[in-house]
Order: sequence, then structure tokens, then C-alpha cells
Amino acid sequence: MDRAQEGRVRALHAGCVRALHAEWTKLRTLASTWWLLAAVPVLTVVLGTAAAASASRTCPSRALCHADTVRLSLTGVWLSQALCLVLGVLAMGAEYGTGTIGVTLAAVPLRRRVLAAKAAVVALSTGVAAAAAVPLALAAARLVVPVPGPQARAAVGSVFCLVLVALLGLGLATLLRDTAAALTLGLGLLYAVPLLAELLPSVSWQHRLQRWAPMPAGLSVQWTRDLDRLVIGPWAGLGVLAAYAVGLLTAGGVAFRLRDA
Repeated sequence: MDRAQEGRVRALHAGCVRALHAEWTKLRTLASTWWLLAAVPVLTVVLGTAAAASASRTCPSRALCHADTVRLSLTGVWLSQALCLVLGVLAMGAEYGTGTIGVTLAAVPLRRRVLAAKAAVVALSTGVAAAAAVPLALAAARLVVPVPGPQARAAVGSVFCLVLVALLGLGLATLLRDTAAALTLGLGLLYAVPLLAELLPSVSWQHRLQRWAPMPAGLSVQWTRDLDRLVIGPWAGLGVLAAYAVGLLTAGGVAFRLRDA
């Protein structure tokens, strides 16, 4: 590598580090960030323990337990997704709301670098909170009910699920440039679509919506029993959620590059 190439690599590395540092500074200085990240493990543990406790009567011992207590222990992830969605939306939406996006782009004109740095910071922050929440929820549930069966896929998949939902929120906010609109659409995708599936008279359409809606598909990774009842496989379901997150981030990134701030 000649000196010119080495200089370009160093400049690229320095630019990426500055962008990451700037995005982390902006995210951590938002008052809501710490509340949201702290609420993720609290909500996940409390709801998971309550759901697991509800199965204690049907699980007198590990050998006689027929409920999917791993999935019940991770029930809190269902609601913690909303917190992660809000965090992802605010990472971009707050800048559009306050008008500071212009300052950001003046400091880092390369827009794909700005979005990549935001995505990295959001994913890492959410990942840390989720990695604390999921093992704590499983450990807490084990105090009130036996938690038999393999837990690794359900635990790792739940962490990825929360991270992907946060990135989905970031993609929506980047695409729509409006916090309220991004939150409304994001919460609708997560919660309203599965509710609609339950109200449909057609079983085939219920299965289609459950298979392709981001939340029921993504949370299928938590199942450890009766997998034949799933309309989509655990990892395939997580792949559906990942496709939503990547697709919205890509669409948001294209719009971010093509339009004015």
C-alpha cells in the first residue's frame, strides 16, 4: 500500500470514528435514551416472570412441565419491542424535530456514513440492553417455574429481535422524517397487524399475516415446544423481521441521499 492509499484509509477510519462518536454523543444526551434502555430489562423481567408464574400450577416439576416456559419467560420481549422501536425512531426523528439534522450534515456531509453510524450506535445500545434483559428474564422465571428445554436459540433470537426492531424504527424515521408518523406506522406494523390477523374469518389469511407480519414472525424464534404449530420456522421468522429492518433502512438511506435535509 503506497502513501496515498494509506492516507485515504486513515482518513476514512478517522471519519468513521468521528461519525460514531458524534452519533453516540447525540443519542446519550437525549434524556429519553437512558429511560428507554433501563426500561427494557425491567419490563422484560417483570412481564416474563408474571407470565411464567401463571404456568406454575401446570408445571409442578421439570419432568411434568408441558408448557413452553422458555417462551413464557420471554413474554416481556413482546412489549419491550415498543421501547426499542421508540429508541430507533428518536435517533433520527429527534434531529428532524429540532432541525439539527442540518448541523449533522454540515459536520458529516457523507450521508451514508451518518446513517451507518446511527444504525451502529442504535444497534449496539439496544443490544447491550437486550443482552442484559433476556438472561435476567430467564433467570427470574426459573425462580417460580421450571424452565426446561433448549434456551440458546430463544435467548439469542430474542436479543436479535429487539435490535432489529430498533433498526426498523430508525429506518422508518429516516424514510418519513417525522417522529409521530414513524411511531404510528411502526407500532401498527408490530401490534395492529397481528391483531387484524386474529379478527380475519379466513384461517389461510390469518396464517399469511402471521407469517409475514414482523412481530409474530420474529417472535417465533422463542418457541421451544410444539414447533409444528408455527406458521413459519423460528429462524425463518427472524429472517422476515430482519428483511423488514434492512428493507426500511435501505429505503430510508436512498431517500436520505436523494432529497434535501
